[in-house]
Amino acid sequence: MRADARRNQERILAAAKAQITIHGPDVGMDEIAKAAEVAVGTLYRHYPTKTHLVEAVLMSFMEWIVVRAENAATALGGPGDAMAQIEQLLTEFMDEAATNEGLKAAAQTLDAAYTTKEQEERGLAALRILVDAARSDGDLGETVSPDDIYLMMIGAPASLPKPSRDRWLQILLCGLRTA
Repeated sequence: MRADARRNQERILAAAKAQITIHGPDVGMDEIAKAAEVAVGTLYRHYPTKTHLVEAVLMSFMEWIVVRAENAATALGGPGDAMAQIEQLLTEFMDEAATNEGLKAAAQTLDAAYTTKEQEERGLAALRILVDAARSDGDLGETVSPDDIYLMMIGAPASLPKPSRDRWLQILLCGLRTA
């Protein structure tokens, strides 16, 4: 992809995320193009429908979390590090997901996909490494699986106020740890 096309695409995705976050799923493609400082034709050339655009923004978010999980899995050091990485990953996910409530609403309204099969597989592979290491360290309950962590992320109450989200996360983490 040409450098100018890549820059346009990055601006479009950033503007779409910001506009949908501020205005919700009903924001127009014209407003998104204006915020991205691109012609509306350029926007439609990259994303023929709002559903395509919302999917691209959501998949960008998912790619960020998958890369974060992969980095955490490769950065494991000594004992206790895996559980610390899981906690950090869940914390970062919750904080970022809280800023994406408008996108979540748009995805539901437009029936947009939020991840690819490849992203799911990569994310679960990274979580498997983290979960196995945390179990080996004796920090994570034996019955906790990578699918459990993934399910917790999908069902996270990102729309709650930060103190409630933080409390939910602390309760969740206590339940994951061994006694």
